[in-house]
Amino acid sequence: MTEDLPRIELHLHLEGAAPPAFIRGLAAEKDVDLSSIFDDRGNYSYRDFNDFLRIYEAACTVLRTPDDFARLTRAVLEQSAAQGVAYTEIFVSPDFCGGRDLGAWRDYLAAIREAAGDVPEIEMRTIATIIRHFGPDAARETARCAAETAGDFVTGFGMGGDEFAGHPRDFAYAFDMAREAGLGLTSHAGEWGGAKSVRDTLDHLRVSRIGHGIAAIEDAALVERLARDGITLEVCPGSNVALRAVRGWRDHPVERLREAGVPLTVSTDDPPFFHTTMTHEHERLAETFGWERETFADIARTAARAAFCDEETRSALLARIDA
Repeated sequence: MTEDLPRIELHLHLEGAAPPAFIRGLAAEKDVDLSSIFDDRGNYSYRDFNDFLRIYEAACTVLRTPDDFARLTRAVLEQSAAQGVAYTEIFVSPDFCGGRDLGAWRDYLAAIREAAGDVPEIEMRTIATIIRHFGPDAARETARCAAETAGDFVTGFGMGGDEFAGHPRDFAYAFDMAREAGLGLTSHAGEWGGAKSVRDTLDHLRVSRIGHGIAAIEDAALVERLARDGITLEVCPGSNVALRAVRGWRDHPVERLREAGVPLTVSTDDPPFFHTTMTHEHERLAETFGWERETFADIARTAARAAFCDEETRSALLARIDA
């Protein structure tokens, strides 16, 4: 039904998109025992969200060099392109790419960008990302890396990690640095922290997009604000279901948010962890909420308009969707 529509993904974590076999291969090359993070079938194994963060960071321990990240980038982009994704924005953290050292970050970025050029079927932009539970001081260092490399490849700045670590105001300085550098701003909120976390993020970080944001449905005034101000939610339904942020697909608020006029997009977040793909997300949304082709086209248009890209790229994406 939507196979010929170009898909646009705005919420994808590079490390979180690493296929388990890729991480196992790197671990074997480096003689690192990561067997405890996989189940008997070779999939990532975790109990809850906090355990997911632990497993995620454990997998990252074998991603040590620019070449490792180049290989990962090719694998992830090939995976996305096979799902019909034409444009993707990927969260990449300087914490994992050189320990927030600016010179090392430049080296990692160069390797990632070169690898992205090896997969011409898909266009990539980078969102330099704070790991929230690493704290505000680390966030400032990440913001410096982002600001110093802002341009046509690093186009956004965001924050992921544990929503309960600190308050959004603790990270305002980092977001101000990124804003002054001309970067698009997004932050995870409202996946676990309730509607208040979305409101506080908007008030203190002044972002144009919210990662997840589904708890906004608890507050009618907040939903109205999102719709009125055109704040785009990067919704990842399969992730929310897998992590039990919602009880199941039919309980997911994505349709109620859409009907209320909130701009939203659909992404996979960390697809191997959640056993999902963009095709799977589309199929489940169509099955659960009766979404048809024009709904998915509208979602793609919303994503193109919200993308942290140049106007030429945006216009080309919109033209492809409308063709």
